[in-house]
Amino acid sequence: MIEATAPDLTAVHDASAAPGWQPLPRRARPLFVLAVAPSFALPAAALGGVIGHLTADALLLGALVGFVIGALAGFWLGIKQFGHVRWTLDDSGLAIQRGRLWQRETRVPATRVQHLDLKRGPLQRRRALATLVVHTAGTRNSAVTIPNLDEHDAERLRERLSGQIDDDGA
Repeated sequence: MIEATAPDLTAVHDASAAPGWQPLPRRARPLFVLAVAPSFALPAAALGGVIGHLTADALLLGALVGFVIGALAGFWLGIKQFGHVRWTLDDSGLAIQRGRLWQRETRVPATRVQHLDLKRGPLQRRRALATLVVHTAGTRNSAVTIPNLDEHDAERLRERLSGQIDDDGA
């Protein structure tokens, strides 16, 4: 008798990340949720309030239900976005992958890097995270950001990329 086993979803997720691709640290997940949830919760609260007022004169109840539904949707989407951001640095430069349904990969050749910035907001500092901003030559999309990196990874990336700039410029 052949037993049917459930597919190992973690193996599928790990197989999609080629060797060398680095995920964001798990402590960055709450910041993704905080970035997305309010943009869903507030409009949903307004829509719920309008619907509640028009249907049963329950403005407050409708707004509360809309807020909760929007916050839950934003929470779910923030977690999903967090799980599908990866980066790698190789000899040719920096690459960032984002998304699952609509996938986007951005490659920044080391020869195009002009200068690098590290940003650390208060929530990032509390979690030992940083945002790396890579400014590139050109006018369109001339800055590429990787939010919520481990601060040591961000500093290491900055040093390696700036070393590649110095090597190419010499």
